[in-house]
Amino acid sequence: MNETEYKIYIDDVIRRVESARIKVNAHHIVKIVAISKYSDVQEIKDLYNIGQRAFGENKVQDLKAKSNELEDLPLEWHFVGNLQKNKINNLLDLKPTLFHGLDSLDIAQEIQKKCEAKNTTLNALLQINSAKEESKHGVMPEDALEVYEQIQKECPNIKLKGVMSIGAHSDDKALVRKSFETTHEIYKKCKDATICSMGMSGDFELAIKCGSNMVRLGSIMFNK
Repeated sequence: MNETEYKIYIDDVIRRVESARIKVNAHHIVKIVAISKYSDVQEIKDLYNIGQRAFGENKVQDLKAKSNELEDLPLEWHFVGNLQKNKINNLLDLKPTLFHGLDSLDIAQEIQKKCEAKNTTLNALLQINSAKEESKHGVMPEDALEVYEQIQKECPNIKLKGVMSIGAHSDDKALVRKSFETTHEIYKKCKDATICSMGMSGDFELAIKCGSNMVRLGSIMFNK
């Protein structure tokens, strides 16, 4: 696919995002984070050349390698993976725009300690396991608001910007919708929250209709 064909393809993806957004509200804005974990530096450059600026990685070492190689470009880097305690310092050194996977009070407290030691802050989203699936990380929906408020109170170096979740792993759209609606209801109750990150390549339109204002698109953005 040449650059012109690729731009036409991406324009169609954006059109789908816009169509879903307009059905919610003409003023509802949705940000696309291109998940580049299966893509190389050239593929990121190709997407950058047609206007994409926000990219996400799920491994700290990959985020470091790609951000270093592309440091001359004004990119916005997001970390979307599960963060192990022994990788916290490495992530903080990279200064990501946003950490999507803050999945427990325990990891928040560890991040707070490291942030204090480095005199830095980290923008983050609380991850909610809204479908209550064992395969997923995140706090349970019934605990989410309390955990959110506790992090705000106890971890001042973590700047909570909102919440995120992954839709239910199911072919039943009603179940997927319910998982998104659960997350969005919690989002509306979180003080000062501005980001509700829901939706991936296979379900982003439904996520937007349920209130998502940030979608994490991987394969569909890189035509894979």
